[in-house]
Amino acid sequence: MTETGLRQIQHWFDHPEVQSRLGGRSWIHSQLRLTREPPGTAFRGAVVLRCHAWIGLDQAGTPAAFLCGDVCDRWVRYHGEGPDGPLLTEADPRRAMGLAYLVDPDRWRHGHGRAVIEAALAHPATRDVETFFCGIDADNHASRNCAESAGFTLTDPEPDHEEMLYYRRAGSRRWSAG
Repeated sequence: MTETGLRQIQHWFDHPEVQSRLGGRSWIHSQLRLTREPPGTAFRGAVVLRCHAWIGLDQAGTPAAFLCGDVCDRWVRYHGEGPDGPLLTEADPRRAMGLAYLVDPDRWRHGHGRAVIEAALAHPATRDVETFFCGIDADNHASRNCAESAGFTLTDPEPDHEEMLYYRRAGSRRWSAG
């Protein structure tokens, strides 16, 4: 994603449902900034190795969906901050990528979310990712259905302290010889 791409999709963040889930336009600008951060930042108990952000295009080349995510050295379930630092459980030591996605509100329920998720999981930049996660608001049934249609499974039926549910899907571990 580039500044030009950001300008093409930032109006999606004016939609009331998007604002209630992700926030306004500042959220998408923060995601672009994160892709430029150097690796090694600690975030919620994991080390961020890199960040990606992509805009999914439809067959006519028009933006239809957005997906971003951090690739980390591991995944842990974050429960807020305690006196000695982050409160963590359910550590998964494999290289992980947490995904966030948004479909153009004018194109909801047309398969663009599943398509952008599948494209990201198959992208060469995620080749080393062993497990993918999506944190989804417990009451966001459309996004939960989207993640499930892309092969993600619910890790725990109980929402976390932020009312999020987590979905997991194994990576394909595509390695080339040489």
